[in-house]
Amino acid sequence: MVVPLMNLHIKSLGASHTVAGIIGSLYGIMQLFSSTFVGCWSDIVGRRYSLLACILLSALGYFLLGTSTTVFLFALSRVPVGIFKHTLSISKALLSDLVSERDRPLVMGRFNAASGVGFILGPVVGGYLTELEDGFYQTSFICASIFLLNAGLVWMLPWNEESIVNKKHEHDKKRTDNSSAKRDCDSHLKPVNNGAMANDSPLQSPWVQITTVLKRIKEIASSDLWDIFLIRLLMSVAILLYYSNFTLALDERFGVKPLFSGYLLSYSSTLGVLAGCLLGPITRLYQHNTYRLLLHSSTFTCVLILLYASALGMWMVILSSTFLAFSTTIGRTCIIDLELTIGGNEASGTLLGVGQSVTSVGRIIAPLLSGIAQEFSPCGPPSLGVGLALIAILIMNINKQKYCSSGNVKLKNQ
Repeated sequence: MVVPLMNLHIKSLGASHTVAGIIGSLYGIMQLFSSTFVGCWSDIVGRRYSLLACILLSALGYFLLGTSTTVFLFALSRVPVGIFKHTLSISKALLSDLVSERDRPLVMGRFNAASGVGFILGPVVGGYLTELEDGFYQTSFICASIFLLNAGLVWMLPWNEESIVNKKHEHDKKRTDNSSAKRDCDSHLKPVNNGAMANDSPLQSPWVQITTVLKRIKEIASSDLWDIFLIRLLMSVAILLYYSNFTLALDERFGVKPLFSGYLLSYSSTLGVLAGCLLGPITRLYQHNTYRLLLHSSTFTCVLILLYASALGMWMVILSSTFLAFSTTIGRTCIIDLELTIGGNEASGTLLGVGQSVTSVGRIIAPLLSGIAQEFSPCGPPSLGVGLALIAILIMNINKQKYCSSGNVKLKNQ
C-alpha cells in the first residue's frame, strides 16, 4: 500500500531527486546488512519472540511515517523498517520448522502465493486511499494497524517452540539416509539450538545473544554453501535485468505505451500467484527432487529471457512473460528449499537471512549492470541476464552430486 506512494510523498515534502534516492538506498543497505543478523537472531531467541519484535518495530516505523511532515522524519521512519522488516524471512523459517522436508516446497509455494496477492492488492488499495485528503498519512496509519493486528495473530498462534525442536530431532533420528557429515553438523548445532529454544532465551543478556549470532554467522560463512548463494545471486540478477528496463525497452522496440506495460506486469504477477498454488502437483511430478526442478526451471527461465531479448513482435513478449511468471516463482521456492535441505533446518533463520542479503546485493548490482548494458542496446540487460543464468546452470550441473544428496554440508567447528 505504501511503497508506491513514497516517492510522491517525499517530493511533496521538498526533497530533491538526489535526497530521495539517497534515502531509498540507505533503506536497501540497512536491509542488506540486517537480514542475516535478524535471521540468525531468530534461530537464537526463537521464532515467536523475534517475529513479534520485528512486527512491532516495523509498526513503529510505519506509524512514524504517518507523522512525517519533514524529510528528516521521513528518513527517521525508515530506520526501524529497514532494520527489522524481515517478517517474511522469519515466517518462512517458522514454516520450515513446522513442516517436513517433503511438504516444504508446497507450503512455501502457497506462502509466496499469499504474499503475491498482497503485492497485487496493496498498490490498488494505496492508490485509492491516497486520493483522499491526507491520504498518504491515512495509508501509513492503516499499514501500521495491520502490523499490530499481525502481532496479535502471532501471539495467539498455537505453536510451541520446544515442541518444534523435539519434532525436528525425532524426524532427524528417523531418517536413514543421513551422511556422517550431516550427523557431525547436527551434533555441533543442537546444543546451540536447544538453548536457543528454551523459554528463557529471550531473557539472555544482549551481549550473549549478539555473541551467539556472530558465531552462527561465522559458521555459515565458513561452510560449503557458497555455490548455492552464488546461484541465487546470478539468477536474481538475471531476472532483475529482465525487469530493469522493461517499460522503456517495450516503448523503444515496439512503441508500446507504459500503461500497457503496467498491465502486462500485473498479468505476470497474477500468474506468479497461480504458479505458487500449483507447486504441489509440480513437485509430485518431479518426485520431490528439488535439484532437478530448480535446474529445469532455471533453464526454462534462461530460454524465456532469451526469447524476450530476441523478440520480433509483442506476441513473443507476452508469451515469454506468461511462462516466465511460472518459472521464476518455482525457481525462487526451489532455491530456498535447496538452501534449507543442504544447510539444515537447525540454522534456517540464518540461511534465509543470508539468502535475503544475497538478493539485496543483486538489487544493488542489477541497476548498474543494466545502465551499462543499455548503452549498447535496449536488449542489452536481458541479454546479459541470459549469460548470468547460463553460468548458474553450469554451476548446478558441476555440483550435481552435492545437490542430489540432502544435508551433506558440514558447518565448520570454531
